[in-house]
Amino acid sequence: MDETLIDDETLPLSRKSVLPGAGFFYPDEFEEAAEDAAAEEALAGVDCAVIADPDADGLACVAILREVYGTAALLPTGPHEIEDSLERVAEYGEDGLRLFVCDLCPDRYEYVESELDAAVETASETRWFDHHQWDDDVAASVREAGADLVVGDSDEECTADVAIRALDAEIPRHLVELAAVTRDHDLWIREDPRSDDLADFSYWSEPEDYVETVAEHGADLPTEVQEFLAERRVEKEALIELAVKRGETKEIGPWNVGVTYGRCSQNEVAEAMREQGADASVIVKPAGSASIRGTENFERCHEVAGQVNGGGHPKAAGCKPDIYDDMLDYAHHWTSRGATTKQVILDAFRTLAEEEDAGTEGDESVLEE
Repeated sequence: MDETLIDDETLPLSRKSVLPGAGFFYPDEFEEAAEDAAAEEALAGVDCAVIADPDADGLACVAILREVYGTAALLPTGPHEIEDSLERVAEYGEDGLRLFVCDLCPDRYEYVESELDAAVETASETRWFDHHQWDDDVAASVREAGADLVVGDSDEECTADVAIRALDAEIPRHLVELAAVTRDHDLWIREDPRSDDLADFSYWSEPEDYVETVAEHGADLPTEVQEFLAERRVEKEALIELAVKRGETKEIGPWNVGVTYGRCSQNEVAEAMREQGADASVIVKPAGSASIRGTENFERCHEVAGQVNGGGHPKAAGCKPDIYDDMLDYAHHWTSRGATTKQVILDAFRTLAEEEDAGTEGDESVLEE
């Protein structure tokens, strides 16, 4: 394959906006082999390991844990890769290490069952910190497997808050503040301008670079990082503008749902659609996943995502509908600007609207009796 066809540095912005990044086109086995090698190297000889989502919240947990335990190997892990990282800890980790899992929630226990058992057997202790919406049965099963699971209120805490609360240690002030600013972004509060900086820096930097920087500076990022962010945001704003222009609003039950497509920063796009009157926003990505964002008028994003192979929080969730059987499906996804994915997710909104209507009718019947 001619790599210039997927080179982000040479693609025109209009095309880059509708195609996934270069990594999407590399076979999974190549990436898995690289991740195996990286995990084996990271876990060699260490007595503490952290499986964490490589966003600002998960990486803040890593900085906090390293402050407490001195060193901790990081295995960056997406929501659908938890079992892979648990398996790598069992295979490459030292017997008796401390294991932490941060800012991750399995959709079903059977997805991680055997791998968690193996990791718990390898570790001397396994602690799991999170703040997503957990299914009660999944949480009970994780605890029964031997993990000390602490789940915070997703309306009040980010996972970094949970880690600070759960650890029996004195955490430096700059890391406590880091958790508070991370919460500002992760819970979509947006009162502290530094939280957008943290989110962007975690997205654009290597995980280890992010952890090292915030471990030293907390939420007040140094000048060279600020300059780096300013440079990257020129393109970011252009991609946001393209996604917002593609947006349309659908009236579904009592809600106005904004929906769009593109490679972009979903939070800023959702905010723009909120300002245009959307109660909830759906941002479909070229790689096939989607972000769902709510407002004070819609706090059921996790319920929508839960219907289409995802999950999250009441005001922020993500999913990737299981509708892509081969590359022709992806080709249609790119050329149609995510038409099928949009339809599947909007149908999930319609299901909620129908349930709400049914509940209202039931209440009225009770009143009439």
